Amino acid sequence: MGGGRFCHGYSLPARPGDPGRGSRVPGRHTDVSYGVPMCGRYATTRSSADLSALFEAVIDIDGPLRPDYNVAPTDPVPIVRVSQRLGARAVSVARWGLVPSWVREGGRRTTRKMINARAETLAGSPAFGPSFAGRRCLVPADGWYEWVRRGPARQAYYLTAADGGPLVFAGLWTGSAPDRLTCAIVTTAAVGRLAAVHERMPLLLPRGRWAAWLAAPPGPQLLAPPPAEFVAAVELRPVGPAVGDVRNDGPQLTARVAAPPLDGPAPRQGMLF
Repeated sequence: MGGGRFCHGYSLPARPGDPGRGSRVPGRHTDVSYGVPMCGRYATTRSSADLSALFEAVIDIDGPLRPDYNVAPTDPVPIVRVSQRLGARAVSVARWGLVPSWVREGGRRTTRKMINARAETLAGSPAFGPSFAGRRCLVPADGWYEWVRRGPARQAYYLTAADGGPLVFAGLWTGSAPDRLTCAIVTTAAVGRLAAVHERMPLLLPRGRWAAWLAAPPGPQLLAPPPAEFVAAVELRPVGPAVGDVRNDGPQLTARVAAPPLDGPAPRQGMLF
């Protein structure tokens, strides 16, 4: 997700002198100091009952899911995975930012969270390869945010299904217990008109690919980009600057604002989504 400082899939610490950096709000984004721009933002607002029905999955969480229109790294997010304990698909909650099993939880290295896994390299990655082999998940979303820099200004865009339906990102998870799960979102090269906002995008999974992503043997076919007609149904909606602050939340963040039309591929913005 673009613009400004880039973290290549990791969260960034506050930098002295940057406006908004280092802000913390009780109960929200407290694991790491965040500011703007942020590397990775999306919205997920459906209830556990909605997700259970959509994915034919049992609910394996305590309490309700809170709608979040401004998800940031280390936030708890809903995922759908195959639970060996339950013997079924399960709606679970994981922290966004995968912590590999060989990293000591609570150690210094866990302050750098791996939020994105590149489709081109994840199979051979020590961090992501084991999860790709046997711990894949679906990450339900309403849409995600990107920023496009045109001259001195940055314009935020909300990328969402034009028909209001859910989007599903390919994800990876790990964790030793249901209350200690972490996850990453798989990314790939942007397809079609989505390249106008960023050269990368989440690996979007049409409904017909959900079952294979969860349970098929690992292989390159799982990492194929979505078909062009599927991507063509994604709306690129200009939205206001409030989403740039992680302290803001609510449906108003996704409201359309006036903006000049996009005019070709986005400038190179680093390897984020």
